[in-house]
Amino acid sequence: MKFTFHLPIDHVQSPDEFQTAAAVAEMVQALERAGIDAVYTTDHPAPADPWLASGGHHAMDPFVALAFAAAASTKILLHTNIIVIPYRNPFMTAKSVASLDVLSGGRVIMGIGSGYLEGEFKALGAVFEGRGALMDESIALMKQVWTGQSVKFDGKYFQADGNTALPAPLQKPHPPIWVGGNSERAMRRAVETCDGWAPFPVKGKMTERVRTAEIVSADHLKEKIQEAKDRAAEIGRTRPFDVCMTPFGLTMQSGVRPDVSVVIDGLSELSEIGVTWSSIAMPCRTRSEYIANVDWFAREVIGALPA
Repeated sequence: MKFTFHLPIDHVQSPDEFQTAAAVAEMVQALERAGIDAVYTTDHPAPADPWLASGGHHAMDPFVALAFAAAASTKILLHTNIIVIPYRNPFMTAKSVASLDVLSGGRVIMGIGSGYLEGEFKALGAVFEGRGALMDESIALMKQVWTGQSVKFDGKYFQADGNTALPAPLQKPHPPIWVGGNSERAMRRAVETCDGWAPFPVKGKMTERVRTAEIVSADHLKEKIQEAKDRAAEIGRTRPFDVCMTPFGLTMQSGVRPDVSVVIDGLSELSEIGVTWSSIAMPCRTRSEYIANVDWFAREVIGALPA
C-alpha cells in the first residue's frame, strides 16, 4: 500500500504555522524524508458560510499550493484530493494540470469529483444540476487537450472549433485520474474512463451533507470493490486500477494521534480487500506536531505493516 498525506494549509487560524512558503517546504520535505508517496490538497474556492460554521474548512488554490510543494521536493507525488471538475472550464483545468506535471517532472495524481456544496456552485456560477454529465464531458475534453493536438469538440456544455493547448503533460497519455465519491456512478466513471477510485468512509446523516452513498465498514467497501472489478471485466478493462481509501475512523478532523495498533489493523484490512493507496490526515495544531506525527506514522505504522 502507498500513502498520500494531507498538507494542512487549510488551517487558516494559524497562517504563520502552515501558510508560508517556508512552512510548506518544511512539511513537504518531512514527508519526503519519511518515505511518504504523495501529498494532497483540497479544493474550496468559495465555501458557503453555513457549511464553514458547521465544520467545513477553507483551502488554498490546489495548483498554486502543489506548485510550491513541487519546488521544495524532488520525488513526492502531487495529489489533488479532490479537484471539483464543474467549478472550472476543462481547458483551464487541463492547462493547470499539464503545467504542474511538466514543472514537477511528471508527479501529478489528479483526484477529481463532481462536488456537493450548492452554495459554492452558486457563488462560482457553476452548473449544479447536471454536474455529473458536465463532469463526464469535461473528462473527455481534457483527455483530448492533453494529447497536444488540435481539439475539435461539440458537447452540450463545451465547444471547440480547433484549439491547441501546450505544453502537454509529461506523463503519458496524461496524469492518473482518480474519481472521488461512493456512488455507483462515481465507481463506474472511475472504472470506465479513469485510472482509480477514491471512496471515503461516510454514514448516516453525513451522506446527505456530502451527497454520496454510505460506506461504513471494510466489508461494505469490499463489496463495492468487487462491483468495480465486475464492471471492469464487463467492459474488458485490463490496465491497472488504483483504489485510494481513508482508514475508517481517521479523518481530516482527527484531534489526537490514533492508536497505532488500530491504524495498522485498519490498513492491513484495507490492503487485503484491494485498496492500493490510503489518504492520511494527522493531528496538527502546530507545524512541529505535524512533522512529529509524520515521523511517527513512518516509523510505527509503515514500518510495522506487512511487506
